Amino acid sequence: MTRNNEKLTQFIDKITAAAGEHSTPLLLAGGATVAVTLLYKTCFSGSATLLQNKDSVLKRNQVKNSMDDYDDLFTGARKNVGSLHDQASIQKREKEYKTMINNFYDLVTDFYEWGWGQSFHFAPRVKGETFMESIKRAEHYLALRAGMGPNTKAVDVGCGVGGPMRNIQHFTNSDITGVTINEYQVKVGNKYCQEQGIADKCRLIQGDFQKLPELLPAGQFDVAFAIEATCHSPDRVQCFSGVNQLLKKGGLFVGYEWVVLPEKGFDPNNKDHLRIKEGIEVGNGLPTLATAEQVQQALKDSGFEVLEAFDANANVHSPHQIPWYDTLNGKYSLSGFRMTRLGRMITHAVVSTLELLWIAPKGTVRVSALLNATAIDLVDGGKQEIFTPSYFFLARKK
Repeated sequence: MTRNNEKLTQFIDKITAAAGEHSTPLLLAGGATVAVTLLYKTCFSGSATLLQNKDSVLKRNQVKNSMDDYDDLFTGARKNVGSLHDQASIQKREKEYKTMINNFYDLVTDFYEWGWGQSFHFAPRVKGETFMESIKRAEHYLALRAGMGPNTKAVDVGCGVGGPMRNIQHFTNSDITGVTINEYQVKVGNKYCQEQGIADKCRLIQGDFQKLPELLPAGQFDVAFAIEATCHSPDRVQCFSGVNQLLKKGGLFVGYEWVVLPEKGFDPNNKDHLRIKEGIEVGNGLPTLATAEQVQQALKDSGFEVLEAFDANANVHSPHQIPWYDTLNGKYSLSGFRMTRLGRMITHAVVSTLELLWIAPKGTVRVSALLNATAIDLVDGGKQEIFTPSYFFLARKK
């Protein structure tokens, strides 16, 4: 099956390359054929390998069990609004956060890379800017505000597969160590660092960002950054205190946080707001979403002086901006189709067929459904401006 997929993909590559060189005659002569091949290339070609990467630490027969364990931490989600807001439910996820996060990223990393790229985050976006340009601009902005350069030694707190840290390394030539709890992400991320020729200055290590002082030497880093990662933390004060210990005196901690926005109207007593909040939590492996005020207080309680903090998406509905969630609605282009609702539906249908044929591991469809549902929640939160994934903060170690 893999060999056939490779041959078919090579054929599709030739077709789409020809379409790029001779678009008018090809589209006129065989528009339907080209459309089908482009659809295959965007929605099938890579979906056949989801959760089957040769570097995966999750075996085929473990996908369903891993999904079962994950679901158990979100009992009642989307069926009984308010069930995740219960203190006992939150405490259960906080206690089991390592299992929750590790299972979550074992399950979704392939899907994230397939649909989003190597940088697992959102970004403010101005008119005329492509999705990937906005992603890199958000990353470069952090590096700029932290004053990173060739002599900077930095740590990426919750680095995923390391897309942002590699982009920042290319931008600044800094030395960067990324920390992720997930073994699969370490294997994949370090392979990418090798491929890009930066393994000597950019590497991933496996570890729990709640226990950073056990992983890295204290007082040796100039900068720490976290991009939409510490929302997974069960205790931000513990996490941020660990970051503080790694930094030199006066070192900077910069990042983006996921928060709900009471100042914009989020109301925990509003059932629809609660539906959106809990949907985002279950679909992204979060104990519970915090507020901006809670994030700032956690930084202060961890030994930081907060120099600046604001919602980078404050002007999300300005006529000069493209909403951060627009990519989840998607545009019907070759590059963006997979992210559209229709693109996700087609990918889900393909994955369902592959699982039915025993090509994809049992449980893959449930992962796809989980992510499709949370995409809708994220869009709803963004449209109502009760949630942002880009709460910027800049803090200095006292």
